[in-house]
Amino acid sequence: MTFLDLSALAKHLREELDRKRFVLLYAYNGTGKTRLSTAFKDLGKQGDERDTLYFNAFTEDLFQWDNDLANDRERVLKINRDSRFFAGLAELEMDNRIRPLLSRYADFDFRIDTIDWEVSFSREVESNGTTTTVEDIKVSRGEENIFIWCFFLAILQLVLDKAEAYKWVKYVYIDDPISSLDEHNAITVANHLGQMLLKAGSNTPPTVISSHYTLFFNVLGNELKKKAKKYLLCRDVAGAGFVLRDTGNTPFFQHVSNLSELEDAQKSGKLYTHHFNMLRSIMEKTASFHGYANFGDCVRPSDDDADKTLHTRVVNIMSHGNYSLYEPIEMLEENKALFRTILDDFRKAFPFNPNPFNQSQQADAE
Repeated sequence: MTFLDLSALAKHLREELDRKRFVLLYAYNGTGKTRLSTAFKDLGKQGDERDTLYFNAFTEDLFQWDNDLANDRERVLKINRDSRFFAGLAELEMDNRIRPLLSRYADFDFRIDTIDWEVSFSREVESNGTTTTVEDIKVSRGEENIFIWCFFLAILQLVLDKAEAYKWVKYVYIDDPISSLDEHNAITVANHLGQMLLKAGSNTPPTVISSHYTLFFNVLGNELKKKAKKYLLCRDVAGAGFVLRDTGNTPFFQHVSNLSELEDAQKSGKLYTHHFNMLRSIMEKTASFHGYANFGDCVRPSDDDADKTLHTRVVNIMSHGNYSLYEPIEMLEENKALFRTILDDFRKAFPFNPNPFNQSQQADAE
C-alpha cells in the first residue's frame, strides 16, 4: 500500500486499529517514524481535546536538565508542567509507581518534587566496605532515557487501570523506546511491554508501536502474536510517498528486507547509487555471520579472481559516496550491469530463503 503523505498513512493506521488491537511498524531511521506518530496524534485533536498518549522523541523533550552551573552541585531534571502527559503527577504517587519499574533496568534512585516540578537522582556507592548515598547526581543519557521510559510505563499502567486523570486516552502510540539500550534490555523491554498490554485485555487502548530495531520488533511481535498487524514502513523512492508492506507472522530481518528491495530494483531497472550502500551493508552482515574478515570475502564471482578484485573495488568505491535515499541519483548503465552481476553472484554464493522475494513479486502483481 502506498500513501502520498504521513497524514493519509496515520488515518489508515487508525482504521486498521478498528480491526486489530495492535499495529507494529518496522522502519529504518530517517523514514519518518517520529513524524508519523505526531501526525497520528494530530488527527485526534479537537480544540483542547486529545485522544492519543504517545511516547516519542518529543516525550523526552518534556524533561530538561538544570545542571546548576553556578555551584555544580544540585543537578535536577526539570519537568514541563504544562503537558497533559503529567496530568496525574501530584495526586497519583508517581514515585511509587515508577520505582518498581525502574529497578528492572537501573541501579539509581530518584525523587520527584511536585512543587518545583523537578526530579533529583541519587546512587549508592560502596567504598572500603562502607556504602554511602551520593545525592543530586547527573545520570547518563541512557539512564535518563530508561527513567523517562519507566515514567511513561507508569502512566500507561494508569491508562490500563482506567484512572480518572487519563480517561481521555483512546489510543496509544509508542515510537522507538529503546534507542539507547543493549540487546538484553531491548529483549526485556519488549517482553515487559508486550505482557503489560496483553494482561490488561480489553482495557488496552488500540496501540501502534514503531521501531528501527529488528530485535525489539521481533520480540514484541512474538509476544503479541496474531493480535498484532505487522508492517514494514519505507519511503517510496520512485515517488514522494510512503509504502506499507505486510511482513506477516514470520520474524522480520532488516537485511533480508533490503535484499528483497535490491532484487526488485535490479529487475525494474530503477537502480540508484545508494543501492550500492545497501548491498555493502548486507555483505558486511553476511561476512560477520560467517566469520569472514570483511565484506570482500562475500564477493564470489562466477569466473576468476580478477573479477573478484574488480567487483570488491566497485562495491567499495560506490558505497563510499554520500548517496542519499531522498535525493536518488540513477546509476550509469555500465554500473547497473556490474551491480546486477555482483548481486546475482552474491545470491548464488549465499542463498537466502526465497519466500520474501516471491512475496514481494506477488505483492507487485496484485
